[in-house]
Amino acid sequence: MRLSSHIANTPALKRAGVFVIGLLALVAPALAADSVVPISTMPWWFWPMALFITCFFIGIVAVPAGIGGGTLYVPIIGGFFPFHLDFVRGAGLLVALASALAAGPMLLRGGLTSLRLALPLALTASAGSILGANLGMALPSSIIETSLGLLVLSIVALMLSVTRSEFPAVAESDRWSHTLGLHGMFIDGATGHQIHWQARHTPHGFAVFFVIGLLGGLFGIGAGWANVPALNLLMAVPLKVAAGTSSLVLSLASSSAAWVYLDRGAVLPMIAVPSVVGMMLGARLGARLLHVLKGSVIRKMVITLLLFAGIRALLKGLGVWA
Repeated sequence: MRLSSHIANTPALKRAGVFVIGLLALVAPALAADSVVPISTMPWWFWPMALFITCFFIGIVAVPAGIGGGTLYVPIIGGFFPFHLDFVRGAGLLVALASALAAGPMLLRGGLTSLRLALPLALTASAGSILGANLGMALPSSIIETSLGLLVLSIVALMLSVTRSEFPAVAESDRWSHTLGLHGMFIDGATGHQIHWQARHTPHGFAVFFVIGLLGGLFGIGAGWANVPALNLLMAVPLKVAAGTSSLVLSLASSSAAWVYLDRGAVLPMIAVPSVVGMMLGARLGARLLHVLKGSVIRKMVITLLLFAGIRALLKGLGVWA
C-alpha cells in the first residue's frame, strides 16, 4: 500500500498524467467532429439567401389567396430546409405578420379590407392564438404536423363542395351584424362593378375565429388558411373582401402568438430576418395582383396552395415524406 501511494505521488507521474489529459482534451474535439455528419455542406450565407428568395415568391401568391405567408412557409421551410420545426413555427408567425402588414395599406385604400369586420374578429382570434401557442410548444412535432395536414385537407374539401362563393347573397343580416355595422361596398377591379355585401351568422363567426386563432398559434402558421373560408362560406363575405380582411386579422392574431415563441427562445434572427424581408417585398406585389385577378382565379389559387400544404404536412407527420 505504501509503495503504490509513493509511486502515485511522484512528480514524474503527475506530469505524465497532466500531459495525457491535455492531449485528450486537444484530440477529442477533432475526433468528435469527424464522427458527426454535417447537416449541410452549403456556406452559411446560402440558407439566408434561399429563405429570402423563397419567401419573396410565397408572399406574391399568399396575399391574393388571403391565406397568409405562414400557411405555406411552415410546410415548405420545415420540409426542405435543415431547421428544427420549433424555429420554423416561430419564424412562421413573424412571416404571417410581415405579409399582412406589408399588404394592409394597399388593401385598405382599395376597399378590400373592412376594419369594422376585422377588429372584433381579430380580438377573439388573438385570445385563441395565445392559448394555442402555449399548447403548441408542449406537443410533439409529429402530432402537430399530422393534425395540421388533416385540418387543411378538410378545409380544401369544404371549399370544393361550394361551387359559387365568389359573391354570396345574403337576404337579411343578423342583429349582431346590423349593430356592429358589418357591411360595405367595393368596386371589383376585374369587372368594374360595385359590389354591396353584408355579413351573417356573426355569433358563430366569433366562436369560429377563436378556434381559428387557437389553431394558428398551435401550428405557427397564422391561420390565414381558415380565415378566408370562415369569412366567405360562414359569414357570406365576398371572396376578395374575405381575402383582404384576412390579412388584417392575421396581423393582430399572429403578433399575439409570436410573443410566446419569442419568450421561449424559438425565434432565430438568421431564419426570421431574411424570411420577413422577402415576405414583405413579395406581399406588396401580391397586394397589387388582388385588385386585377378574378375571384374565381383566387379561389382556385387558394384550393391549390392549401392542397399542397396539407398533403406535405400530413405525409411528414406520418413519416412518409421526411
